[in-house]
Amino acid sequence: MEKLVGRETEIGILKEALTSDNAEMIAVVGRRRIGKTFLIEETYKNELVFSVTGVQNSPYQEQLGNFIYHLNEYIGSEIPFKTPANWMEAFQFLITYLKTKVSPEEKKVVFLDELPWLATRKSGFLRGLSFFWNSWAVKQNIVVVICGSAASWMIQKVVYHRGGLHNRITRQIFLEAFTLAETEQYLQSRNLHFDRYHIVQLYMAMGGVPHYLQQIKKGKSATQSINEICFSKQGILSNEFSKLYPALFTNADFHIALIRTLAKKRGGMTRQEIVANGEIKEGGQLKKVLEELEQSAFITSYLPFGKLKKNKLYRLTDEYSLFYLKFIEKNQYVAADTWNHLSQTQEYKTWSGYAFENICLKNFPSIKNALGISGIYAIPSSFYKRGTATEKGAQIDLVLDRKDHTINLFEVKFSNETYAISKTVFENLSNKISTFRTTTQTKKQLTLIFITTFGLVENQYSSAIVQQSLTLDDLFDA
Repeated sequence: MEKLVGRETEIGILKEALTSDNAEMIAVVGRRRIGKTFLIEETYKNELVFSVTGVQNSPYQEQLGNFIYHLNEYIGSEIPFKTPANWMEAFQFLITYLKTKVSPEEKKVVFLDELPWLATRKSGFLRGLSFFWNSWAVKQNIVVVICGSAASWMIQKVVYHRGGLHNRITRQIFLEAFTLAETEQYLQSRNLHFDRYHIVQLYMAMGGVPHYLQQIKKGKSATQSINEICFSKQGILSNEFSKLYPALFTNADFHIALIRTLAKKRGGMTRQEIVANGEIKEGGQLKKVLEELEQSAFITSYLPFGKLKKNKLYRLTDEYSLFYLKFIEKNQYVAADTWNHLSQTQEYKTWSGYAFENICLKNFPSIKNALGISGIYAIPSSFYKRGTATEKGAQIDLVLDRKDHTINLFEVKFSNETYAISKTVFENLSNKISTFRTTTQTKKQLTLIFITTFGLVENQYSSAIVQQSLTLDDLFDA
């Protein structure tokens, strides 16, 4: 039986709601297959008195029928409720049932899952939910959990609702993918024992999405698992990309086009570059799609060091989407051992360096902790200086500007062995540091920090230029 792993912060929020003196409405947002339903059902398994999940792409009447079916299942009465005429009546039926369950002694929980699917266009669902909360639930010893995979819909239609639900959300949970540490815990809870190098390889292909990780079978290596899950006809990730975005967004073709555009450039693109390289014109549509993808944690935006807001970069940081577009899409069903071959190519070695950089960016708190600066305010960014005919350019993918008059410049290397800095690499690093100093005119202390898989070989170059070295073990520090 599956165990609830990690999620300590989120579990704490849910349990605090059970002990508060007021009714609670909790909004839980997170992408498809991230584990929202499992988290709520496991945490509230002893308090849950009603639960219903919206049906994808089903019309208004079918959603109502689904709602009343589940309500009658909970009631277990020989005289069931009839199918309601509208959502107002459906929530009146729910109130009638809950009056037999809710008491001052122990808080009970109502769970409305996949709200965007329940609230079909012009159905009146949100009005019915507002009526339920404002006329009855807010005065009861109850927790109402509303949940949805379409993050932007949940934020715009519920969290920032201008009608009867305005300011009614008492707590919010944005459920993200597992961290590396949580991924390790999850795999171990299923008696899957990989070393951390292989866990990172799995993470680079499918991220920390619990449902994806659930497909890994005992006795399979990381390479075998990726091959089976991502490249075989039976593997759920061989065609997940085509389902992922339409399940979350209306007119998902725009979102997919933007994802494909961002996949072309590892360091990210400005809005102007997206327009120049993609299929979306500048304006409100682009702004909306960028916001929706970022709210759903598929892309990440950040400012290059010392730049203005108009220079903001957008970077594709969803591991599965990156892996699909780079390898799966053009190599599906080619051979039984597709990934065993691809993982040995120079193309994979180059790509894995970029993927490892993304993982480092996502595990930023662990990096701060490893450096002993978790209590120091620091702003992550990047740096890029275009080269000229007479001057070398420089790119630094992770820059940490600290409030203690220090700037950390990071160099990230993914390797299957201890990394040795050569003379060429040393000269390149020296150029990066001097270019950064000259271009930014900063007076702060500059320190170069290496992040590698297995550490650095100690030689004349590492001792001359590297102030601190981190390994992938530091990224697993919870």
